[in-house]
Amino acid sequence: MIEPGTIAWPPVPIPTERLVLRASEARDRAVFVELFASPEVGTYIGGARPRDELERAMPEVPGRRPGFFVVALDGTMIGTITLDPRSAQRRGHVRPDAGEAELGFLFLPEAWGRGYAFEACTAALDWFAGARPGEPVVLSTRSANDRAMRLAAKLGFTEVERFEEYGAEQWFGVRPSTTPTG
Repeated sequence: MIEPGTIAWPPVPIPTERLVLRASEARDRAVFVELFASPEVGTYIGGARPRDELERAMPEVPGRRPGFFVVALDGTMIGTITLDPRSAQRRGHVRPDAGEAELGFLFLPEAWGRGYAFEACTAALDWFAGARPGEPVVLSTRSANDRAMRLAAKLGFTEVERFEEYGAEQWFGVRPSTTPTG
């Protein structure tokens, strides 16, 4: 789990073969609006938000917090990766005290199907394994989200349970602690 003060944040940018994971910057704001206003992105996260509402509410530098990575391709944001503490009030935990880090990811539709999510998530999980050795990571997604289900399996997550949340069946899995692959 990433909590303020437990890990130096932001980490230095994390390069992959094609991408860079980095802290959010003011220049990313327009892409954040596009991401959360996208009907395609909103399909499995409760719907798109109105663009005008996002323009008013979005901070100058969105996503400035521990565990939040911007995924950039050729210097331009194409998505986000998060490693956040999973709320104890939510269903789905692998520890009695609910102290797990939860992987989340969102990408612009034009970035889908190119392996960017796998590449970025792998880099974030490797970074986390180095920063918090021995800590498991969990992931929850709607079971109807075929792309997210395939990505979870490819990243090494295994099913723990399924349950109803947000009006739909959710798949909940865990990725045991690992050592970085790089």
